[in-house]
Amino acid sequence: MSMLPIAQVKLGDCLSKDVSSELGGIIMPKGRVLTERDIEVLDAFMIKHVHINSKKKMESAKPTPAKSPISKEQQSKPREQLSESDVPELDTKATNSDQPFHVAWAELAKLMTQVLNMARANQVPTMEMRKLLRPLIDQIKEYKPLAVQMYIREVDQELATNFLIHKSIAVALTTYLIGHWSGYSEKEGMQIALAGLLHDIGKVKVDEDVLRKKESLTEVEQTEVRRHTLYGYEILRTANMITEGVKLAALQHHERLDGSGYPLRILSDQIHPYAKMVAIADMFHAMTQNRSYRKAASPYVVLEQLHRQAFGKLDPQMVQVFIQKLTLLTQGTFVVLSDGRTGEIVFIDSIYPTRPWISVEGTIIQLAEERHLHIEKVVSD
Repeated sequence: MSMLPIAQVKLGDCLSKDVSSELGGIIMPKGRVLTERDIEVLDAFMIKHVHINSKKKMESAKPTPAKSPISKEQQSKPREQLSESDVPELDTKATNSDQPFHVAWAELAKLMTQVLNMARANQVPTMEMRKLLRPLIDQIKEYKPLAVQMYIREVDQELATNFLIHKSIAVALTTYLIGHWSGYSEKEGMQIALAGLLHDIGKVKVDEDVLRKKESLTEVEQTEVRRHTLYGYEILRTANMITEGVKLAALQHHERLDGSGYPLRILSDQIHPYAKMVAIADMFHAMTQNRSYRKAASPYVVLEQLHRQAFGKLDPQMVQVFIQKLTLLTQGTFVVLSDGRTGEIVFIDSIYPTRPWISVEGTIIQLAEERHLHIEKVVSD
């Protein structure tokens, strides 16, 4: 047995000892015959050295099934091997779907402060999260993805300043909608929502000063922030009552179809569908919420950016469905234009869904023609 740096490991080398992450989870088991993809995974997990069995010639040996987060079996399955119907359902009488939507949001936000603290010790109270997610899902028609700030204003000031908590809730509900609009069954709905809720849980392992830094991040800091995907998978790896798709969404939501994402730079067919949904919701809400170092962008401007990102980066069909369905929900909504005027959305142009017709003091403004204008923010119904 010898210990080799990753740079010296060759295809066909056999592991003589389990490879564990710094969080204690087994990435690959003893006896694994390494493939090119295995070496990429080890490198992505920042593994510096591995123990290799130098006494055996392993080129012709059959690989031992790995516990890798991107096994070929997982990559080839578009849906869950463990479906929502396989997960024990909660007693619906124990949930309160009659409470106002903003109250249900606040209750989940309070729980998420505890979840983030527990996640630092790799503990995830899945049952409690499912219980408090249910009222929000049951009232999903009340949810307005373009106006998340109004839910945040309803909670206490301390919680209202926690960007990670509220973005996670927003991503959970928006991901649920994308799944619903994309034809996924109601039985998968809870797992899809959990994928959104837990996608950034690995950030609890990242230095808060780095996450809150207003200046540009150094290369070392960028590398550390990107590791939140690996941390997240490790935190969720042994969690109960969540499917593998939820765990892979935490790992893969920054992967891109053309292989330009991270942490593993995998391609479209290797990215789990849940991760593709979360990627869209995550990008949308990250750009439309206020941060200490950046003002929230117009949701309509962000939708146009998402449309451009659909070519080669994000799943184009999911993006198209997201934009079309989301903008249809806004008819009758009052908005503020970029020139300061307030008006009501009276018609959604199916060709230019992010540029509807706006009625301002009796005058109709067609944003598809008035290209110098855009919707700055949503006010209310």
